[in-house]
Formats: sequence, C-alpha cells, structure tokens
Amino acid sequence: MSIVGVYRLFSGAPMHPIGADGRMALSDHLRELRGRIFKVALILTIGLIVALFFFDALYDLVYGPYQDAAEALPDGKETIATTSGPGGGLMLYLKLCGFAALIGGSPFWLYQIWAFVLPGLHKNERKWSRVFAGVAGPLFMVGIVMGYVTLPKGLEVLIGFNPDGVTNLVDFSEYLTFFTRTLLVFGIAFEIPVFVVLLNLAGVVKGKSLGTHRAWIIIGIFVFAAIATPSADPFTMTFMAIPMVVLFEISVVIAKVNDRRRDRTRPGAGLSPDEKSVL
Repeated sequence: MSIVGVYRLFSGAPMHPIGADGRMALSDHLRELRGRIFKVALILTIGLIVALFFFDALYDLVYGPYQDAAEALPDGKETIATTSGPGGGLMLYLKLCGFAALIGGSPFWLYQIWAFVLPGLHKNERKWSRVFAGVAGPLFMVGIVMGYVTLPKGLEVLIGFNPDGVTNLVDFSEYLTFFTRTLLVFGIAFEIPVFVVLLNLAGVVKGKSLGTHRAWIIIGIFVFAAIATPSADPFTMTFMAIPMVVLFEISVVIAKVNDRRRDRTRPGAGLSPDEKSVL
C-alpha cells in the first residue's frame, strides 16, 4: 500500500464532494468512521507501549486499593491475591497497560466520538466541539479519581462478607477487571451531563423539560448509581450520585441559557410539533 493509500485509510476524508445542504454519502460516512477507529486504535497502541515502561508504578497504583482494603479488614478475615496459569503474568502486563492507555487517551477518543457526530449539527453549533473536547476529558478523569478513592471501601465491604477463618483468594486478573469496570463506570457517569448539554445544543432536549422532570431524573441517577457500583455499600453509591446530581443541575442551567439564546436568535427554533411559535 502506498503512502497516499495509508493516509486515506487513516484520514477518512470523503471521496465525494459534500453537498450544499451539508449531506455526505453513506460510503463517506463509513469511510470517516473507519478512519476515526484507526486513529483511536493507533493512539491506544502507542499508549500501551508507553505504559509498559511504567508498569511498576501502574501496578502499585492499581494494587493500592486492594492493600488498603485488606489492611482495614477486621481480625479473623484474610484475603490473598493470586495469578492463575503460566500466562497470568503476561496477561497482567497487557491488561494493566491497556487500561492505562484507555484512560490516558480518553480526551482523544472522546473527541473522535464527538467529531463523528459533528457534521450533523449546524455551523453555529460546531464550535462546541472544542468545548466538548476540553470538558469531557477532564470530567472523565475526575470520575476515574472519584472511583479510585471509593474503591478501597467497596472492596472492604465485599471481602468482609466472608465468614471468619475463611481466606478469600482473589485472582489478580479478576481483580483488575473489577478495578477497570469500577473506574470506567465512574468515568462514564461523569460524562452523562456533558451529553445532556450536547443533546440540548442539537435541539433534542430542552432545558425546561429537564427542569420539569428534575425529581424523577435525580431518582434515576441514584438508581443508576446503585446498579452501576459493584459494591453494596451506600457510601460508594452516594459518592457517585451526589456529583452526578450537581453536574446535572449545572447542565440544566446551561441548557436553559442556550434555549434563551436560541429563542433570541431564531424564534421558534427547537419547538416540538405540539408547541406554538411566537411568530
């Protein structure tokens, strides 16, 4: 394959001209999707290779919550982390470094998701792509940190269910999966308000509707936190739900401000078929 062919494979540039109405052929949409997937895969591969050089530090970081939970267990309860199979150590390297690459590259792949949706928006709304890239990444990281802080308490509760005198043997690969799922759930949960704002910018959701159904949405947030958190303790659930409620309230304010701005510039824009326009 020539250099030009490789460039086209990764760029995802359309082969047909975009129409005056901004529409793109289906083949070009699929070509763009393929290009963005290749870009994400390349970044994640580079991130995995870089993470291999920092494996010891990453291992200490991941193993820390488990050690804290083990030390906090009452007398008579014991837990030991093990690896299984001759390839357990290799899989541990790959899984841990792959997770680090996923977290470190989150601003990039989150932007790629939004950039793929971008052509479907109006020109005056496309400027929010930079805002999305600047906010979504840090919010995802904040969610990861929150999950990491609450993880020892969740582990302590789960391991504490073992009867006295019974040693809990934890396969480290399974623990790493549990660790990864917990942190990703927290990270994704903190992205929900961002997508609420994006739906409002796209005209799908109105700030007034969000405010009207606030009570049910907050209940839904707590239900989501209770289901999503792997431990059964209310501490971890609350630690996820409270920041989500705060972020939701901020997204409602932003949505209402955007609705007022839209009504001033384009009266009647974003109204549902059942609502009457001021015109």
